[in-house]
Parts: sequence; C-alpha cells; structure tokens
Amino acid sequence: SSSESEEVQDNEEEENDDANELRGMRGIFEEYIQQPVQNLASECQTVKELVDNFILVFRALLSNSLFPELQSAIGVGSAFEGWSPHEEDVIYCVLVPMKPPRWHSFHLELCNAGAMQARNFCIRVEQECTCMREQLVGNMLCFLHHPEEELRRNQNASLLRTLCTGSYLDARKTARWFHQLVKAAWVALPQVTSCHLKMMPFNRSCKFQVTQADQKRLIIEIMSGVQQGDSDIFVTSQSTEAIFTPSTMWTESCAVAEVKFFSHMTKQAPRDTFHLKCLQLYNRILVGTGFSDYTLKTVVMHLLTTIPLSTWSRREFVMRMQDIMWYLRSCLEEKRLDHFFFGNENVPKEIILPPAFQTAKPLNLFQRLAQDPDMHAEALHEFSEL
Repeated sequence: SSSESEEVQDNEEEENDDANELRGMRGIFEEYIQQPVQNLASECQTVKELVDNFILVFRALLSNSLFPELQSAIGVGSAFEGWSPHEEDVIYCVLVPMKPPRWHSFHLELCNAGAMQARNFCIRVEQECTCMREQLVGNMLCFLHHPEEELRRNQNASLLRTLCTGSYLDARKTARWFHQLVKAAWVALPQVTSCHLKMMPFNRSCKFQVTQADQKRLIIEIMSGVQQGDSDIFVTSQSTEAIFTPSTMWTESCAVAEVKFFSHMTKQAPRDTFHLKCLQLYNRILVGTGFSDYTLKTVVMHLLTTIPLSTWSRREFVMRMQDIMWYLRSCLEEKRLDHFFFGNENVPKEIILPPAFQTAKPLNLFQRLAQDPDMHAEALHEFSEL
C-alpha cells in the first residue's frame, strides 16, 4: 500500500540521516582528536614540581611566623583532569590548602547559597588565649589579654593584620600575599637559571607565567583554600559568578573531588577508554555557545557512573558522543541538571564528601533556565543549532 511504502521511505531517510550524522561526527573526530595535542600529563607534572618547590621555599620564609601553614599543592581543573578545552594558553590551576598557624583557628561560616554551582562561606579567624604559655615562655604576648597597641607593635599579630579584614580571612589580601611570596621565592628556585618569571595581575588568586628555555610558556594560577573537615571539599578563593563578590567571601569548591573522580575513573577503565577525548571534543565544538565547560563535564560525570566504562572505547565513541548530546537535550527539556556531588548515590566511595553533601537535595545547575522562560527558549534554540 502507499502508506506502507511511504513508511519504508521515511525509515530509509532516517537511516540515511543517521549515517550522514555518523560520518559527520567521524569527520569532526578526525579533524580535532587525531591531530597532535599537547602532552598535558607531562606539563602538569612540570607545574606540580615547580609549585612544590615554591611551597618548600615559602615554608622556609614563613618558619616561626604566625602566617597560615601551607600544605602541598593540589592540581585542579581540566588540565589536571586530563583534558583541556583550549589548545593554547592552558591555565594550570593549583590549590594550596591553608591551615591556621599555632594559637589560631579557622571557622567556616555559611554566608549564602551561590546562584549556580556552590555555596559561599566566610572564614573567621579566632585567636587562642596564651596566658599560660606566656608564664612558661616569659616573652610572649597573649592575643586576647594584652592591649591592642602592644600587640600591633609585636610581629605575632601578622595573620589578622596582613591577611584579614576585621576577623575574617580576605581572599584578595591572601592573593596579594601569595603574589609577594612568589616574587621573593623565585630567586631561590633551581628554575631561575633556565626560566623567566612574569607576574600577572591578581585579584582573588595569584597568577604568573613561566617561560622555559625552549620558549614554552606555562601560565600558572595559585588559589588558596581551607579544607572542610577531612573531605575533598574546600572553600577557595576562586572567582564566583557574581558581579561583585566581597573579598571576605570564599566559594565552596568541588575541584579536588572532580580531579579525584576522573583519576579514579581512569584507573578503573580499560586502557583504550575515550571518555576524556569525548569531553575534550564536545567542549571544543561548544566554544562560543552558552553551554559552559562545567555543564558538559557534569553531564559526562553522570554518564560515566551509569554507562559501563568498558563501552567508552574508541570503537564506540560515536555512540557515547550521542549519549552525551541526548543527556544534555533531556536536561534542557526538563530544565534540570543535577550537580554531581550533591545527594548523588553514584559518587564513588573513594571521594570523601561532607555528610551534608550526602544527605542534601540535588542542586539544579539549570535553575536559571527553570526561572527564566526566555533564557530557556534561547538555550533550546542554541542546542537545535548544534
């Protein structure tokens, strides 16, 4: 019958469209992924070694002071996760955790929930009474029970005077402190004879460029942060989405947990697993659109815990690329994309989360789309264009 022949014809057209789509995706794959890409792992190792050298010198400079104790740096961000949306000028971001100096303590106070991906905190610095120690040592001033004028003359008040606004740790003042430390420590590093250091403008983090002997440039950003308990969640100095963020406000960050997640998945996956290449390719395709790197990364993290790792192979990369796009389309239609680490039972047990994360309701990263019909319509249109 004519209806049956029309149906067959429609099916054939759909199959042809699918075949053309697959050929198109393979073409994009050949163009972007098969081209030589920078050796991120090698450069990340170089950056990590450089920053570790800085930390060693920092500790020597700060010994016997009452500035924060600096812990070993942790590489975070896309480069340390094993992919990058940019071919050139990758920013290698490291987090330097800070612990309070002796006779001080840090207390995290929730300020308000962030608009999208995180909550914001203030870090209150408290000083301990050292009267008993004063009696034992003899030349020590108690932070709480000596006149302020006498304390100001004494160098032991450095933390509150230099890095705080009032009683709260200041992200911009801390960034300036790191900026000064990097400049002071550079002359003591072994790299000083073969590399050139260029300090860059700072706001809430310390950023600088190191040019190696072969003219390779490495742009490094040092963020500071305070760990939440023993978890992989920190409050950090990273910039927020807000137009104006008070300098005493610190953003809750899952960057360490994300690096740990991708490292865990890579260790669990077969050798030819292509999940990072899929993520890298889609982020390059989406450059210039309203879809952020973080949106795509969140989609891939959800899929990595629901689709067997054995199927993320080179042979099946087109299917996984389609899965990513279908998942994103579904989230757009529902105006909901859940943050990966809030209330998600699929988070690997190797990731250490605060109890509040495990019991929290999922955080919707598409909340703005749910609240703004025009923004939602624009996102759907942009997706259809892709």
